[in-house]
Amino acid sequence: MISLPSVTDPERRLSLAYAPAAARASLATLWALDERFATVLASTTESGIGAIRLAWWREALQRLDAGVVPPEPLLQAIGQHLVPAGVSGQLLSGLEDGWLPLLGELDARGLSDHGRERGGRLFRIAASLLGVEASEDLVREGEAWALTDLAFHLSDRAAAERALVLARARWDAAPPYRWPRPLRSIGILASLGRADAVSGFDQPRTQGSPGRVLRALWHGLTGR
Repeated sequence: MISLPSVTDPERRLSLAYAPAAARASLATLWALDERFATVLASTTESGIGAIRLAWWREALQRLDAGVVPPEPLLQAIGQHLVPAGVSGQLLSGLEDGWLPLLGELDARGLSDHGRERGGRLFRIAASLLGVEASEDLVREGEAWALTDLAFHLSDRAAAERALVLARARWDAAPPYRWPRPLRSIGILASLGRADAVSGFDQPRTQGSPGRVLRALWHGLTGR
């Protein structure tokens, strides 16, 4: 029995409680993979080495489609929980396209690539795991969420501001997405991200704080 990978983000862990029980393991594995890519970037001091480490993950994910599962716990969990659910290693490997631009200059193009290939792809995959075909509005929510999340993790304030401006543009591109009950586990993340984008950097962003937990619980109950 392969153990379920841990998800360190407290708000993602909370969101999993609102997913159907049958989808929780696969969603937890998806979020753990996203966190692994983030860890690769955070622990890399040289862009060349970072690119090599990201390429290793891309190739390892692609090999899963051929049944090659190395003795790496997260990859084994992906082989058990995601691939059988119809999420190919090839599809997951495309997440690298969202993280690779962060090794270079964070211009508008690189940030847009991050939003699309990380956030849009994650939300599209998550929706499929929850039995819903992703609409373009849902993908836009994913892009905006990823850019907002990135903005609050960047130490470069100018780059963070650029990311937040792009996130707000995506949030404002259409009315708030109407989250059906099956998708509220990812809607929680979007709801918190939208609030962060509105508040900006002048408000503290303390994950797991009572106010944020209440907002997440409200969304989980109402979809708003």
